[in-house]
Amino acid sequence: MIVSMIAAVAENRVIGKDNDLVWHLPDDMKYFMETTSDHFVIMGRRNYESIPHKYRPLPKRTNIVVTRQSDYEAPGCIIANSLEQALALAEEQQQEEVFIIGGEQIYAQALPKADRLYLTEVKAAFDGDTFFPVFDRQQWHEKWRQPHPVDERHAYPFDFVLYERKPNHS
Repeated sequence: MIVSMIAAVAENRVIGKDNDLVWHLPDDMKYFMETTSDHFVIMGRRNYESIPHKYRPLPKRTNIVVTRQSDYEAPGCIIANSLEQALALAEEQQQEEVFIIGGEQIYAQALPKADRLYLTEVKAAFDGDTFFPVFDRQQWHEKWRQPHPVDERHAYPFDFVLYERKPNHS
């Protein structure tokens, strides 16, 4: 099973502030939806709670929420008590690829296990309190990059980038 992480990341590694996004990039939201549709998505409890109620659970995906709270309820989602348990559930369901969708703690735990990084690299720095983990770019190969300029719907330029872990770097 391929373990993939997907995130929009600012130049200073910011991914959020006050449990919310710090930018509005409609094409990134569309890319996220199209890339993760029909897959299992794994997220931490706080990340789940940051999703507006009307989008919970994320449609056309099997949502797994990781939390240490034994009595936590997330209607329409599977609850796992660890990242390892969440990955095992996806493996049991014979998933070809599973997506880690955040937040900071889950990304940090998942990075050593990840095979792919689907990053939206936002070409700006932001004030934030949630960060994507530092990763050694020597261990990753850039498979493709698609630039997206500023336009009437996007205040910041960004690139969609796919990285794959190089062999012998797990």
